[in-house]
Amino acid sequence: MKSRVYLVRLRNQEEPQVVGDKLKRLLEESRVLDFIQPKNKVAVKMHFGEEGNTGFVKPEYLRIICDKISGQGAVAFISDTNTLYRGKRTNSADHLALAHEHGFSRQVCGAEIIVPDDTKKENVIEVAIDQKFVKAAKVARIFIDADALVDVSHFKGHIMTGFGGALKNIGMGCAAREGKLQQHAEVSLVVYQDKCTGCGECEKACPVNAITIQNDKSVIDGAKCIGCATCIAVCPVSAIDVPWGSGAATIQEKMIEYASAILKNKKGKCGFINFAIKITQECDCLAKDDSRVVPDIGILASADPVSIDQASFDLVNQASGKDIFQELHPQRDGTKQLKYAHKLGLGNLDYELIEL
Repeated sequence: MKSRVYLVRLRNQEEPQVVGDKLKRLLEESRVLDFIQPKNKVAVKMHFGEEGNTGFVKPEYLRIICDKISGQGAVAFISDTNTLYRGKRTNSADHLALAHEHGFSRQVCGAEIIVPDDTKKENVIEVAIDQKFVKAAKVARIFIDADALVDVSHFKGHIMTGFGGALKNIGMGCAAREGKLQQHAEVSLVVYQDKCTGCGECEKACPVNAITIQNDKSVIDGAKCIGCATCIAVCPVSAIDVPWGSGAATIQEKMIEYASAILKNKKGKCGFINFAIKITQECDCLAKDDSRVVPDIGILASADPVSIDQASFDLVNQASGKDIFQELHPQRDGTKQLKYAHKLGLGNLDYELIEL
């Protein structure tokens, strides 16, 4: 049976009041959060955006979602995990401060903002999943302990997975730093010397000092590299990439296996909301303000993470008249994550789109 995906359409840069009103109607008419029970502790998984980025879902929209949750007698909290790469979100104190700078506070959102410190063992849990690549997933305990989960994602392109939506926000976004490292394992990056100008941007950005400039060219120490791909993102001449024939494409499957660790005990206790607005080439992890690559689509809601991502993917490509993600990231096949998630039973590829 096809999964239902609900959609409210938006035009480019609609006023926040208009977006908010449409979001309220989406939540009411889709009933996608009706699974939430009184006294449930509900984790709202967010991405607070890196410094200088404006693509993240705005805090006033989180207020509408959290008010809906509290209106059903439950208690919401908004959370994300720390990152591998260098930036304002590598540790909990700075990450929380940045979230507040971007407007995410209890006063604005109507819920506590939590960034768990995964350097403390009590905040990390291993979930046995016994999958092809991952036997035990290391994830933030806060998402496992929650009674229910509401995923709020900004749908956009991604430098390693083609695109990022609900599945990535759960699979990569709920992983502890050790889990993120596990997913990036075997991602061995290379520098194309004929393109490299020796500008040093990658050296400055590398979080583990794995890159040096030698003879006016970047050199990556494979023994130190953690595969976070920050250098790919910052290189102004596209001189760094992944040798995809080496098996590095498994990152999408690992990400989906991590998603299964989070979702395995929450069947019927999850809702997914994708904001397909300000759709950019790269994710909100980059400390820059990317421009749109297609016109705004709208907001989608579903109980199925695979269907909502498939629908978002299809709508974006319909709006662009081509597979825009394949064009932007030629060697990344984002449909791989969708197919693998379906194979693992996380949801359906077939969906019924219901416009409200």
